[in-house]
Amino acid sequence: MNNDLQSPPKLRDSISYVYIEHAIVEQEDSSIVAIQKDGRIPVPVSSVTCLMLGPGTSITHAAIKAAAENGCLIVWCGENGMHFYASGLGETRSAVNLLRQAELCVCPETRLEVAKRMYIRRFGEITSPDYTLQQLRGMEGIRVREAYKLASRATGVPWSARTYKKDDWSAQDPVNLALSQANALLYSVCQAAIVSLGYSAGLGFIHTGKQLSFVYDIADLYKAEVTIPAAFQSVRYPGSDLSAAVRRNCRASFQQIHLLKRIPEDIEWIFDLPGSEQREGLPVGNLWDPEGEIAGGVNHSGESV
Repeated sequence: MNNDLQSPPKLRDSISYVYIEHAIVEQEDSSIVAIQKDGRIPVPVSSVTCLMLGPGTSITHAAIKAAAENGCLIVWCGENGMHFYASGLGETRSAVNLLRQAELCVCPETRLEVAKRMYIRRFGEITSPDYTLQQLRGMEGIRVREAYKLASRATGVPWSARTYKKDDWSAQDPVNLALSQANALLYSVCQAAIVSLGYSAGLGFIHTGKQLSFVYDIADLYKAEVTIPAAFQSVRYPGSDLSAAVRRNCRASFQQIHLLKRIPEDIEWIFDLPGSEQREGLPVGNLWDPEGEIAGGVNHSGESV
């Protein structure tokens, strides 16, 4: 449990996510349990980053409280994590990281540099820092296209193009459906990490106009490495439960690349622009002043009350 609400929690040792559907979730001791027709399933909420509640799930007030006290973000989602509906609060109450993100986002110059660094992080190395954003987008398109081809060759799963209909998910072919499911899982885990670290899910740098714009920004760092191979691997064996296979393969991939350790490190590197200053942590509840923050929770009239 993170008792210091002014500091971001440690995510690197956490389980990425647990998905539950058709169950009643209740508190049990200091943790929670999912009750299904086949029995009771203990959920180690203190070591889970994101608890995803699917259709047919109800959760008690006490279970919500237990999850919040242990820093576990709760996400209400559609079947197999396909659609995001709502989420709870993260673990930290400090706005230091949010203020830093907002400062970089509202200035066109720093936003451009952050967007470039997001692309550079995906490539690992880049030959010139003078590439335009348009050039980087083109390079990213080639990289993703090659990732699809490589996964297809490695698994023997045929591939034509990335196609999907938001209003008719079932109309997708198996590999596109698996990709959609895998990406939805990745979005939920990234959102849980982002919110837990005190950043805003909506203040994106490449993506914009959505409540999850920053989630899409960060998730794109890992898709070619994680969700594309996991999706193709899930379709490799016909007749299996595709949704279950996607969840298993994604969870294994998240753990293999140490996703919850990398997200905070990658965000820190992306925001560490040359010549910029990192805002120092301030006590939660300070008041803004043109000359600098001042202490909150006190009467500033000069008179005792």
